[in-house]
Amino acid sequence: MPRSVRVRCEFISEVKSALPRNGYIRQTDLAEYLQISQSTISSFLNGRPVDYLNFREICRALGLEWQNIADITADSKKLDNTKYVLSSPVIPTISDSENEAGKTSLSCFSLEHPSGQVPLGSPFYVKRTPIEERCYEQINQPGYLIRIKAPRQMGKTSLLARIIDKSQSQGDSTVTLDFQLATQQIFVNSDKFLRWFCASIALNLNIPNKINEYWDLAEILGSSMACKAYFEEYLLPTIDRPLTLGLDEVDTVFEYPEIYRDFFGLLRALHEEGKRREIWKKLQLVIVHSTEVYVPLDINQSPFNVGLSIELPDFSHQQILDLAQRHQLKWGDTEVEKIMTLVGGHPFLIRLALYHIANGNVTLTQILKSAATSSSIYADHLRRQSQILQQQPELANAMKDVTTNHNVKLSAVTKFKLHSIGLVKLQGDRIALSCDLYRQYFQSNL
Repeated sequence: MPRSVRVRCEFISEVKSALPRNGYIRQTDLAEYLQISQSTISSFLNGRPVDYLNFREICRALGLEWQNIADITADSKKLDNTKYVLSSPVIPTISDSENEAGKTSLSCFSLEHPSGQVPLGSPFYVKRTPIEERCYEQINQPGYLIRIKAPRQMGKTSLLARIIDKSQSQGDSTVTLDFQLATQQIFVNSDKFLRWFCASIALNLNIPNKINEYWDLAEILGSSMACKAYFEEYLLPTIDRPLTLGLDEVDTVFEYPEIYRDFFGLLRALHEEGKRREIWKKLQLVIVHSTEVYVPLDINQSPFNVGLSIELPDFSHQQILDLAQRHQLKWGDTEVEKIMTLVGGHPFLIRLALYHIANGNVTLTQILKSAATSSSIYADHLRRQSQILQQQPELANAMKDVTTNHNVKLSAVTKFKLHSIGLVKLQGDRIALSCDLYRQYFQSNL
């Protein structure tokens, strides 16, 4: 899949009409909701190339099937860089080898607005040693399975992109599916979901869709067996090399009991087949999710208790200090401690502060004073978190309890959902707010 995609000419009028239809009066409304630049939204609506991940995220917000409207022949060199390249002073970049060590080089690179995946080769990607090394070692094993868990905006997709890139560089075929971008109609039942799953993989591999030739088995043996046969007899033999399958935000499926048992049981079965049969050693899985597994799964049918388990931590004091230096800021321990008092080591919130300070938009003192106000650099982020809670009143009520009661007792599902959003941390049986920013904001906005 190219790094940039654009809307095909014949669909431009359709995507423009989808804006008001989905409640976005202005382009800026959608930009604020997705926390990406308005220029990227404008490029999308006018058929200019935008980053592949942004393209899919915009389509999701507008209720569009990205595969149906995408012109994937867009030249990646024409990628809309307005999201990243600014008129602000350039800062030192980091070469690939130096990026591994976190040392700056003499070449230059512009500031990046922290939104979505950190681009490959970015000088602002923070390695969390030894996590990357463990993942890269794992992809040398046939039939491997890696599980990555962390709340929203902690860097899961950025790590997944690097695993996929590493796998591709060693000659593997690669496909990444983001389950948050699947439309509601896909989750009707297991049969429809697994057909979508197979068709999406074939589409991404750029091979013909032949699902109907294998789905006769579904009426006799069930959809899971039909899916297995599709992989074994068609997908894997056709590409004739290992396939690394990145599955992002799979906990989206947790909300559909009629689907998750079949789907996760299938993933576990396919992984186990790789221990017995040569053809299945070619299938390699990277499963990404935002929360603990709170749905009931048979221990022998779950993919969440096998393979390499990775849980992404917050940035450490030293990592934040190093990242500040990459932004050409003369920070010391005092500044790092001040920002960590407000937002902890949350990767996105840290990067957002460093970006705005380095760009001259605001000072650290101003950020600390206005953190939870409507003029804050965090206003869009806080508004989006609030919208998520408003859509699920039980979570809003639980969050209100957490902000006022240190010993609140919540159900396991509620705790895991709040954790997946990134609002709380789980400390054994206890639950606590992720950072003081959320305390300040939600005490007066719930």
